[in-house]
Amino acid sequence: MDAAPQPQRLGDYLLQECLADGPFTRTWLAVQESVRRTVLVEELRPEHVAQAEVFLADIRAKAAVDHPLIASVFEAVAEPGLCYYAHERLAGATLAQRIKAFEPMKPARLAYYLRRIAEANLYYEARGYATDLFGPAAVHLDEQGVIRLQNLTLAGPRAPEQSLRDVVALGIALPVLVADGLPGATRMLTLLAWMRGTPAAAPLSWKSIHGYCEQIEQQLADPLPKVGPMTAAMIPKRKIPLWLIGVAAGLALLGIAVVLLNTVHRPPPPPARGWLPEAVAMADGEYLTPDGGHAALRAFRLSAHEVTIGQYAKFLDALELLAQDGRGRLFDHANQPADKTSHLPTDWAELLAAARANGTWQGRPVTPDSPVIGVDWWDAAAYAEWKQARLPTQEEWFAALCQSVKDPATLKPGPWQPATLATPDRTPSGLLGMAGSVAEWTLSQAVNPANPLGQRLWVISGASYLKPANGALAREWVEDRSLRRPDLGFRVVFDPQ
Repeated sequence: MDAAPQPQRLGDYLLQECLADGPFTRTWLAVQESVRRTVLVEELRPEHVAQAEVFLADIRAKAAVDHPLIASVFEAVAEPGLCYYAHERLAGATLAQRIKAFEPMKPARLAYYLRRIAEANLYYEARGYATDLFGPAAVHLDEQGVIRLQNLTLAGPRAPEQSLRDVVALGIALPVLVADGLPGATRMLTLLAWMRGTPAAAPLSWKSIHGYCEQIEQQLADPLPKVGPMTAAMIPKRKIPLWLIGVAAGLALLGIAVVLLNTVHRPPPPPARGWLPEAVAMADGEYLTPDGGHAALRAFRLSAHEVTIGQYAKFLDALELLAQDGRGRLFDHANQPADKTSHLPTDWAELLAAARANGTWQGRPVTPDSPVIGVDWWDAAAYAEWKQARLPTQEEWFAALCQSVKDPATLKPGPWQPATLATPDRTPSGLLGMAGSVAEWTLSQAVNPANPLGQRLWVISGASYLKPANGALAREWVEDRSLRRPDLGFRVVFDPQ
């Protein structure tokens, strides 16, 4: 009877399977017997031992890497006629395998993975580490969604074009992983297009990619789960010493006194935003126009409330990141005047600071959910382009207003106030602030019916807290799209879902 074949070994490593057999190296799945862990062993083929110094130089470069996302090197061995090293075996499937199996993922999840990839590559950049070609095969995702990256470090200085090379490669490879039709899909596909260097602009840097992914994650973040009220049955019963009750009662009385004193000087807290619809859907059809006629309109969705200070702040943050790559005017309207170089609203720094503090601005309470003001038509158009939307025509604005309101004149104009469930200026379909709050830019040019022989001017729809007359039926015709006022904002229109 023949003896069982002796298992192959390399020092402390019991070799189980040859995973790859290349011209210079072999990759083994192995078990390190002393600590009983599964590892990968890269062995320099015996016929190439003359290349041992080059091989070991790359191993030293990999061993110098200390980053939680990047696989670790455990040990290197160099003996006469023998050279190998052991490194971490990463769990899960690679992005390359997911691409081959056509397993798309939610845009928010892909944005998270791409942000972590950017973090690792920023680490390489900061230290000047050279790396081999970085692609989907280097990214491992385990069953819990934990991401780890192969250690691709090479000996020698990092070439300036390495980051560009890897950004473009991922921009080309990853679009098939974007689950189509889900929230954020268009944003992710646009980001990947920018990574490829389209349209006609240089590919993004890893820093910019990190920032964009962070924005996408925040925009797509799931709301916190609702927590029900606590009942007496949930509270464990414990005996409390009488002296502790007395101390607590004294502190409570002191706290009540402090609250009463502060209430005199503090503005009331902002109302809870609650859940609001993003937009109100309108079907294809013929609708009444504000001039008494009828117009055939294609399906659209009008945002339920004016763009808020908080929403506009995110737009400005995006522009700041774009400006770092010379793309600060990416969303500008084609006809925007050349001398207009900023989309900052009037007194933006003071307005934003007051909103974030839930304080007051020019004597009025303001929060991040208050409609943004002090914006001109060009600002509104650029924001809409960033949101992959557009400004509404005056016909669309009026059609959505009349969807569930028989007589729009009955809507009472409200003050400039946050868009919340408590907003009284609302239609049954869920549109807020159509009669008051702030007047709104539209996409339209039209002739003022009071001057039928006059020129076509830009239309502002709806009344405002400064000009409440006529409420939701109010309209203005202005010649200058650069007009800014403390009672003028906008809302946007989305394509139908």
